[in-house]
Amino acid sequence: MVLNHNDGSASGAYRIDTTRSKRWCYEMGPIRPPSEGRDHSLLIRATRHCPWNRCRFCPVYKGQKFEYRSVAEVKDDIDVARDLADELKAASWRLGLGGKIDRTVLVAIVNGNPELYRGDSTDPATVELCAGSLVNVANWLASGGRTAFLQDADTLIMRVPELLEVLRHLKSGLPSIERVTSYARAKTASRRSLAELKELHDAGLSRLHVGLESGSDEVLRYMEKGVTAEEHIRGGRVVVEAGISLSEYVMPGLGGKRWSESHALESARVLNAIGPNFIRLRSLGVRKNTPLHEQMGSADFQILDEDEMVSEIGLLIENLDCHSYLTSDQMSNLLWEVEGQLPEDKHAMLETISRYLAKAPMDRLRFCLERRRRSFYNIYGGFPAEILELLERANEAIGRESPDAAQKVNEAIGAIKQGFL
Repeated sequence: MVLNHNDGSASGAYRIDTTRSKRWCYEMGPIRPPSEGRDHSLLIRATRHCPWNRCRFCPVYKGQKFEYRSVAEVKDDIDVARDLADELKAASWRLGLGGKIDRTVLVAIVNGNPELYRGDSTDPATVELCAGSLVNVANWLASGGRTAFLQDADTLIMRVPELLEVLRHLKSGLPSIERVTSYARAKTASRRSLAELKELHDAGLSRLHVGLESGSDEVLRYMEKGVTAEEHIRGGRVVVEAGISLSEYVMPGLGGKRWSESHALESARVLNAIGPNFIRLRSLGVRKNTPLHEQMGSADFQILDEDEMVSEIGLLIENLDCHSYLTSDQMSNLLWEVEGQLPEDKHAMLETISRYLAKAPMDRLRFCLERRRRSFYNIYGGFPAEILELLERANEAIGRESPDAAQKVNEAIGAIKQGFL
């Protein structure tokens, strides 16, 4: 559900019982995994930004200082989410919807509470935060109210007693929640004891999302990841042993041309040693506002084209020997359909890759351009003029089978990828 600021013009209104809470918004960080977005997880910000924040490829928290939030702050946010959920459900029943949460309920609450949701009543930043909080809770309820995601980049860095308190308050205040997930750094996980992680799991921590990115120590050093392959293994193993579901994220292309083979082989080795529940592919897209962008084209780092990226993914999958579910659930990946349970579906995934690589060169360029165009359109619903111009040039070059067709296609795809995280 999307809430626009002009939605309040519709008929119908529901007045929130403002005596229940002093505020009707809570903090949310900038990102969450696509799987948590698909499940419409409730977003609760446990820490702000990233405690490491040096990775060359990552644009998300640059210029932002990491901050702990107090347990009291986080618990207050959980209480606001609970109160919003209660008001949304009450509005639904008042409107005769029998508890169903849809756009009608959102519009009624906006109409009835202009001091919260209208820019002429309060400052725009607060309006935006109130609207975002309302929509997040509404989507969470509409999807069943079963999942929550603790933000930002490394919730596991919190002191264990404090994180336990947050988890217990979340589960007791919102008892419909069945799954609680969060990002974590492998370095942090490697420093947690098995007993600590088991206690967190018992308190409700169901899944951790960890950015492996690469299993190659050369790539990890170059990208200033701040962790070694062995720390990745140690951290991943203790999470799995504690009974916490583990998603490991691999970034095809992160080794560039120089380290492509070792990046794939070493990543497979590390993943085999960990045995995570999920392996999630996040193909590299170099953003302009990252340190890595400054290195592009240098002797140290030359990016892979689409064919090279697909071949590298094939090499990774070929060398995986674990019982994980591999998924391409992010628009940075060219072949979304490369997905399946290992080892049973390995052959089918490799066949998908082989079929792509067997296409004629112009057919591959046409496929890449159309797939990337669709990805961008699905996210944004349209194209800026500069991207449209690049797309037209690339399509024209393919149609003429011009010698510079690959160059034109790569230019268009490079611009499109700036829209992907």
